[in-house]
Amino acid sequence: MEKIGVVFLDRDGVINKYPGDKEYVKSWEEFHFLYGIKSALKELQKNGFKIFIISNQAGVAKRIYSEKALNKITENMLNELRKNRIKIDGVYYCIHQEKDNCLCRKPKTGLLDKAISKLNSEGYCLDPLKSYFIGDTIRDIQTGKARGLKTILVFSGKEKPEDKATWQVLPDYTALNLSEAVKIILNKI
Repeated sequence: MEKIGVVFLDRDGVINKYPGDKEYVKSWEEFHFLYGIKSALKELQKNGFKIFIISNQAGVAKRIYSEKALNKITENMLNELRKNRIKIDGVYYCIHQEKDNCLCRKPKTGLLDKAISKLNSEGYCLDPLKSYFIGDTIRDIQTGKARGLKTILVFSGKEKPEDKATWQVLPDYTALNLSEAVKIILNKI
């Protein structure tokens, strides 16, 4: 198996505008790419990284939006990225609420396990020295650390630097946004 670097990304607050603590992106019209996302993803791809999106989307279980609406948002997001010659290797969502106690809801690692299993089935082996989880919440950082990944907390979504005293775990790195996170990664290879 070929060892490769993999970058796992949360969606809301990392790729698209964070909708707010009690809000959800319910339709494509509410989905807005953050500035610099496409060029940051292109840089990762150009440098040989596989890219996966790993996101909790409990709005489905809460019946705030349908799974069909979530799939439409994903389809449009991927189409927009493809137009820019960006390939996302997989998108994995947990559509459950916390009370459902499923294995896929971050900070549990079920979604990561699915993505890693897909990589393995394609003949790749995740290189933990070159693999990262980038998210905008401490939950994302906990998920990445639970699988031995390097972690980068971006401040383009939920968490802010002034909240550091409340963090249960510390990220390996912090960045203003995905573009800055990608620069950190590329400086390490």
